[in-house]
Amino acid sequence: QVQLVESGGGSVQAGGSLRLSCQVFGVTYSTYGSMAWFRQAPGKEREGVAGINSGGSTNYADSVKGRFTISKDNAKNTLYLQMNSLKPEDTAMYYCALTNKWWLLIGDENEYNYWGQGTQVTVSS
Repeated sequence: QVQLVESGGGSVQAGGSLRLSCQVFGVTYSTYGSMAWFRQAPGKEREGVAGINSGGSTNYADSVKGRFTISKDNAKNTLYLQMNSLKPEDTAMYYCALTNKWWLLIGDENEYNYWGQGTQVTVSS
């Protein structure tokens, strides 16, 4: 009964900020593997945005590097994505995902075992 629950999405103007959260139930993230944030806009393929492995190493897509920060709170079993300087092209449904491949940083969506339901981020110009 592993469940990932995202929250924190919403509508903001360009240049604004949001922080997404992903609570993990049914498994301890810190002992299971790596996590990542993906996003998908209408008409676009799902793309990896940011990843963090069990050792705390991170990786980011070039399009968000310097603006987004992925982090985790092991005590709360929660993953975060701080998004600053948001752009209209960041508009998408954002999903958190969990894999038991503890070394993985982002990678392909097919490598992830569990997914959240998604939270919508809309950035207006």
